[in-house]
Amino acid sequence: MNVALPQRKPETQPAPARPVAPPGEAAPAKVVRLTIDGRTVEAHEGETVLDAARRAGRDVPTLCYHPAVGRIGSCRVCVVEIEGARNLPASCVTPVADGMVVRTNTPAVREARRTVVELLLAAHPHDCLKCERNGRCELQDLAMRLGIRTARFHREKEHRERDASSPALVREPDKCVLCGRCVKVCNEVQAVGVLGFAYRGTRSCVTPMFEHGLAESKCVSCGQCAKVCPVGAISEKEEWERVLDAIADPDLHVVVQVAPAVRAAIGEEFGIPAGTAVTGKLATALHRLGFDAVFDTQFGADLTIMEEGHELLERIKSRGKLPLITSCSPGWVRFCETFFPDFLGNLSSCKSPQQMMGAVIKTYYAKKAGVAPERIFSVSVMPCTAKKYEAARPEVNASGVRDVDVALTTRELARMIKAAGIDLAGLPDGEFDPPLGISTGAGTIFGATGGVMEAALRTVSEIAAKKPSGKAGAGKLEFAEVRGLEGIREATLDLGGQEVRIAVASGLGNAARLLQRIRDGKASYHFVEIMACPGGCVEGGGQPRSCDPEIAAKRAAALYAEDRRMKARKSHENLAVRRLYEEFLGKPGSEVAHRLLHTTYQSVEEVASAAGVRKEAM
Repeated sequence: MNVALPQRKPETQPAPARPVAPPGEAAPAKVVRLTIDGRTVEAHEGETVLDAARRAGRDVPTLCYHPAVGRIGSCRVCVVEIEGARNLPASCVTPVADGMVVRTNTPAVREARRTVVELLLAAHPHDCLKCERNGRCELQDLAMRLGIRTARFHREKEHRERDASSPALVREPDKCVLCGRCVKVCNEVQAVGVLGFAYRGTRSCVTPMFEHGLAESKCVSCGQCAKVCPVGAISEKEEWERVLDAIADPDLHVVVQVAPAVRAAIGEEFGIPAGTAVTGKLATALHRLGFDAVFDTQFGADLTIMEEGHELLERIKSRGKLPLITSCSPGWVRFCETFFPDFLGNLSSCKSPQQMMGAVIKTYYAKKAGVAPERIFSVSVMPCTAKKYEAARPEVNASGVRDVDVALTTRELARMIKAAGIDLAGLPDGEFDPPLGISTGAGTIFGATGGVMEAALRTVSEIAAKKPSGKAGAGKLEFAEVRGLEGIREATLDLGGQEVRIAVASGLGNAARLLQRIRDGKASYHFVEIMACPGGCVEGGGQPRSCDPEIAAKRAAALYAEDRRMKARKSHENLAVRRLYEEFLGKPGSEVAHRLLHTTYQSVEEVASAAGVRKEAM
């Protein structure tokens, strides 16, 4: 007897929600249905098979694809079978279509992926123990995942020398797998255009123009290339062992400062969930590493707001050059000096929080601690590779000696902690050392895009309204207008009866678009915040690498949550900063403050021209 079995309804994965288009705008993309490994999946027109597959729980392996740079389609690791297709298409660049039938794990697909990875390994150095990505290399991970244990192929690739000319980054071309991530992020996301493909066949390589070193190029040291590189072809210049040597030197007084974005990300290197701030554990780890004093760069952020807020109000009052543009991000400053020198007069003369802290540590703190500035070895821990370049700039020696001796990335500090056998996740919460370890919530949010703007508005709005923020008739404490991960955000605010137009841009490509609009007379502002890295410092070039498309939002949320927990949330409420002014600086914008906390800028062409004249005169 034949028994009719009940038909099981196919499981359907809904497409991601799309907002309804406002009147006058294009309608939302059409929803299509496709089948992936026997499962019905909904997607929007314009999405890729990779997007739909991952949402359906199929983790298709990739190499060239990265959420920070988008679709490339060069490596062919993500191939799939599609009914009716003659070849195996790359899922990261193949758009979804209604009725499409996709298979992600057939014998032909597995063999194609293995062959691609084996060919990459055939020309790749096998000295993995020497590589800083050992154990965290995406090529290693792919080989392990695909069951590749031996090298079936071998092919020679033209050797190219290691490039360590940059103060921030190191290139090792022999390790490059030609995925194109660095080229795309440098050209399309950051609009710097230093890296590109050269030659063909086995001579193919990624290089600056004419195979020059990075130091000879227009590289701004943002490190986004190092952040997205899947292997060890581009990385930060490591200096953490030099710091360990300094700590072991009894003649040196070693001081460290830690940037806000570091506490929101370093936990990821120790298995702590993304979006967890580990501020107290970080302070404890730094003390256990042997630093003589552990300070918080958020103190420098509060100090920056005092100086920059004063500068903004002065420019508005005296009809000075507007818009005032923030100068906290050294990658952005270098970008301005290189590509937009006509805006140098708009840059705030304030140094970054890192450099303000460096100057204060070797003057104010040195005097209070009774230590000669020459004996202080000043270390910073930053989310940013460009901070290495900034610390090496010749003019940052307001104390008479170099203000910051070594700038480490978040990744370097993680290696340092692991080398010392310290389990960050298991540490008790500690505290930063006073007085330069005291900060407010305004300093905390510096790590997220829009944070510098919001911190400044908290103080400036109170000064302009002549009432504490949050009280009736006064300014706000939180400024949602400047929060978010959109590349460019604009708003008009009322500050004490004065209408102030502001803009926030993160990522140098967005900065270039915003500046061009100002240049063309299509936009006008009083105050502009620019961060070199998309998403701000939480996504800096020295942060833990991640392929999570939500990583910037998770890290920023950790900083905003920490801000809300803090008793003081406005920079001018920092009692230690007030004491610094009373005892040492006088007032914001004073002669002493200008000498220690402010600087000037020059276009790259002017510096090169002056250097050429000096060289000819020798």
